[in-house]
Amino acid sequence: MNTIDNATQSSSTMAKAIDIAKRFGIWMVLLALIILFTIASENFLVSNNLLNVARQVSMLGICAVGFAFVLLLGGIDLSVGSVITLVNIVCAWLMVESGWHPAMAVGAVLVLSAAIGFTNGWIIATLKMPSIIVTLAMMIIIEGVAYLICGGLPIYGFVESFSVIGQGYVGPIPIPVIIMVAIMGLGGFILNKTFFGRYFYAVGGNEEAAKLSGIDVKKVKYLVYTLSGFFAGVAGVVILSRTNSGQVLSGKGFEFDVLTACVLGGVSVTGGFGKISNVLAGVLILGVLSNGLVLMDISQFVQMVIKGSVLMIAVALDCLQHRKEA
Repeated sequence: MNTIDNATQSSSTMAKAIDIAKRFGIWMVLLALIILFTIASENFLVSNNLLNVARQVSMLGICAVGFAFVLLLGGIDLSVGSVITLVNIVCAWLMVESGWHPAMAVGAVLVLSAAIGFTNGWIIATLKMPSIIVTLAMMIIIEGVAYLICGGLPIYGFVESFSVIGQGYVGPIPIPVIIMVAIMGLGGFILNKTFFGRYFYAVGGNEEAAKLSGIDVKKVKYLVYTLSGFFAGVAGVVILSRTNSGQVLSGKGFEFDVLTACVLGGVSVTGGFGKISNVLAGVLILGVLSNGLVLMDISQFVQMVIKGSVLMIAVALDCLQHRKEA
């Protein structure tokens, strides 16, 4: 009898440990990386460096919220990097060449980025085209438009006040970090406290069942892709303000970093599962990893190999988890 009780207790303890690992495993990985780089470099665990890491990942975190929504539907948005590029070029062109006030230029490009996202959603939902094809085509189109506007040359010469968005501080906290936290808070609120969030999970979990339950799947897709475009636009404005120069390479490859952060944060590539809090952990892991490798003088090409491997492992674990559940 005691043997049975001990076995039951051991099984219960193991189940609790597995549950804790699932819920907080990503944060444990982040803690392990912080400890590793603290030991490897005396310059890592310094307040200025930590603030620098937070500022560097803020644009990634802003964009990751909308991207996570898309993944929750079981889709993908490869156009976010090009949206960032287009926002950089158009906003810079409006302020420098057309003399627009920064507030007007920012408002215009955010509407533009949301419109691009809506167009993606409309094509995907209405014409039933695969999201990877639609957003890949959109990525190529708007990247070409950005080149046509600026001729491949950087645009600079903004008013000094515009740099506050990307370079300013509120006390010791960089404004981009505040914007990221606010948008991630908004994303968490949408998923956890609104019926829209429940719709996102329902459509991603089983689209046909969502239709039968009365959810307008098309409108959900319109909304999600519009939000993805909008948040990419916000990230583009922050990047432009930080660099003080509109450049055609500003969003190059950004979509893959965002995808890595989201999948690393536990958002399933097959849809229906994920949390914004864990996406934040994924974003921070990428930031800590990049910063730590730079401090250790690891080459950029080795960093690319490591980031690609991280993405591959994260997706593999997600697939194994879903196979086990099935």
